[in-house]
Amino acid sequence: QVQLVESGGGLVQPGGSLRLSCAASGFTFSSYTMSWYRQAPGKERELVAAIGGAGRSTNYADSVKGRFTISRDNAKNRLYLQMNSLKPEDTAVYYCNHKTYSFDYWGQGTQVTVSS
Repeated sequence: QVQLVESGGGLVQPGGSLRLSCAASGFTFSSYTMSWYRQAPGKERELVAAIGGAGRSTNYADSVKGRFTISRDNAKNRLYLQMNSLKPEDTAVYYCNHKTYSFDYWGQGTQVTVSS
């Protein structure tokens, strides 16, 4: 069965960096676009970044462009999100997402808190 396990969240000061990781299993990882979403308290879940199966195409939410970088290692079935210049408004639970025609798969999420 599909499993997505995020890690790497934590508490960081404004301006700091974190690298999130998502370990994927149960499907042919390299065949699918993968995404990172986030959900802040009281807000809807929003797309942060997505990357094509081969890793050549990416897209980002305007709010994170130039600060976050999505990448993947298809040999390891791993998805990453490098987050630099973090701001308090980046505070949220971050989720790894695998989307098929019929279903959305989510990990359990990892908390990122940006605060001094």
